[in-house]
Amino acid sequence: MTLAPERTSSPARTSISPTAPHVSEPTHLEAERHTLNTRLSVGGGSEREHLPKKSGRPNPFGRLTNAEIEGIGRELDAIRAEVMDSRGARDAAYIRRVIKVQRGLEIGSRVVLLFSRNKVAWAAGTVGLSLAKILENMEIGHNVLHGQWDWMRDPKIHSTTWDWDMASPAKQWKHSHNELHHTYTNVLGRDNDLGYGLLRVDEDQEWQLFHLGQPIWHLINAMFFEYGIAAYDLELRGNLQNWNELSDKDKEVFKANLHEMLGKIRKQALKDYVLHPLVSGPSFLPTLAANFTANIVRNVWSNTVIICGHFPDGIDTFETDSIDGETRGEWYLRQMLGSGNISGSKFTHIMTGNLSHQIEHHLFPDMPSNRYAEISPKIQALMAKHDLHYVTGPVLKQAYQVYRKVCRLSLPNEEPGRSRWSVVRGELAKVVRGKGEARTKRHLPSTV
Repeated sequence: MTLAPERTSSPARTSISPTAPHVSEPTHLEAERHTLNTRLSVGGGSEREHLPKKSGRPNPFGRLTNAEIEGIGRELDAIRAEVMDSRGARDAAYIRRVIKVQRGLEIGSRVVLLFSRNKVAWAAGTVGLSLAKILENMEIGHNVLHGQWDWMRDPKIHSTTWDWDMASPAKQWKHSHNELHHTYTNVLGRDNDLGYGLLRVDEDQEWQLFHLGQPIWHLINAMFFEYGIAAYDLELRGNLQNWNELSDKDKEVFKANLHEMLGKIRKQALKDYVLHPLVSGPSFLPTLAANFTANIVRNVWSNTVIICGHFPDGIDTFETDSIDGETRGEWYLRQMLGSGNISGSKFTHIMTGNLSHQIEHHLFPDMPSNRYAEISPKIQALMAKHDLHYVTGPVLKQAYQVYRKVCRLSLPNEEPGRSRWSVVRGELAKVVRGKGEARTKRHLPSTV
């Protein structure tokens, strides 16, 4: 992720990258809508009206004035600048130490698993390998691919060269995650991370009959999360559903990306499910089971961290057209209100990749992860000053809230004079009568 260049033609405007508005350097002078990026403008201008959402729910920005929002933006810029200007040897030593620990833990665990016919060795090796995979995925892979350590100019720890132990190729993940999700965080119809096209996690999302099974889909997705993310990054369902409408060029791009993804999966499977078990000789099956278990543990943990940072109670979503002409301050505010943190020990923070500081991460995705705890009190104080809710809680509490929401929103919103189950029964009856083609994709919510 690179810093967006400044405009030189007008000192009152600043160039903000549409894919990385959080790393540009704004002037915060009054500015018209930006000519290089019509989605963002920087400060000033006439007072914007923050209308209620289409469902009738209040607009999350409604209680703040434009001046207050842009003031928040300036304070956040100052926090970011202070940290980014102070990056140095301490930070570099941190990430190199984490990588060293992770690699030692993985190698040691795989050696122990060579003797995994012994139950104690199997348990110790599986736990160690699970922790190593979590560290590699969360604190190292995710954050390196965000460009958090690019400033070190170390080609071995750089977002353009790093690959990770996940099914999704790094290039595809960076596009769907860094460029799309972090730009359009929690914007309905723009941020596909809102349920990953699988779950309904907000009342303002459309309800489909498919969502009746989402309490089960959610659990299955958690177990095989890396493959779900790979398919999501590939836009597999959308491309297959609209195959006949795709251009020849788009089809070729899809095929190339699919080939890359399948190659990545084959490489990972060969390592975990063939080579390592074969080296274990008589411990082939226990080692195979250990690798499978470690991957499931890593997937469930990664999924848990992600959902706790995006879907617990108190998280806001935003209408599709609400970001038209969005200012830098509004972008910052959307990150704060559309994310949630996980409280816990230092060990918990490291094992989450410091995504336990999801609010701080969404504000500054390219900031070294070891600095999020440092700025967290400042972010909390800033939000408290403006009476904004800083969502945080223990991982089990957050995960419970998410699963409760997944179960509740598996049913449609109530309609005037009709209960949720009444709506479901009516839709199922129409499908049985052969009139359900248009009903498997139901209404936008009218009430909450």
